Amino acid sequence: MKVENTGTERLFNNAILERLTRSHISVPVSLFGLYAIGLLFWSVNNTTLSIALTVALFILGWFIYSWVEYNVHRFLFHIPLTTENRKKFQYTMHGVHHHHPKDKDRIAMPPLLSITVATVLLIVFRFLLGDYAFAFTAGFLVGYGSYLLVHYLVHIHRPPKNVFRVLWINHSIHHYRDGEIIFGVSTPLWDYIYGTMSRRGEKMQPPVENA
Repeated sequence: MKVENTGTERLFNNAILERLTRSHISVPVSLFGLYAIGLLFWSVNNTTLSIALTVALFILGWFIYSWVEYNVHRFLFHIPLTTENRKKFQYTMHGVHHHHPKDKDRIAMPPLLSITVATVLLIVFRFLLGDYAFAFTAGFLVGYGSYLLVHYLVHIHRPPKNVFRVLWINHSIHHYRDGEIIFGVSTPLWDYIYGTMSRRGEKMQPPVENA
């Protein structure tokens, strides 16, 4: 697939559906942050969990999110394109981003979908975890918001000259050199664990885009 560093692409003829595929980065990040604050407030004031346990559940939720991020990116967004329906699904969900990686409005999740996802996650985690769900979901959503912000920054801004530069390099390798490696965006942890930091026996160098 040819990568267009500028420009955008219309996905739906229906104006409402098309608008729902777009969002400024500040909207979902703010929504997830406010949602998380509300969940933590509820957990502290309406459950018997200690502050220490609340913090531990928050951190666990953030950690579990990073694992989910890796697996969704690897196995859903890069699903094998064996049928036309799979090709259409993959392109709508993620392929268009690879085609237009600097389209600012499609780097983040739209507001309506953000609220829906957050609420569905809370319902599922509440069913599975009981009162533990509020702090856990808060951490999960902050992890999600952090991913969205990192993803936006690595596409729109030049890499910094500090330890975080590796996130820019890693994601650029995924986009511009080899889309079948380095699926973690907010952290390379799971790529190291699952062996997808590079292809076997291959030493990866930063692409020209990050020079």
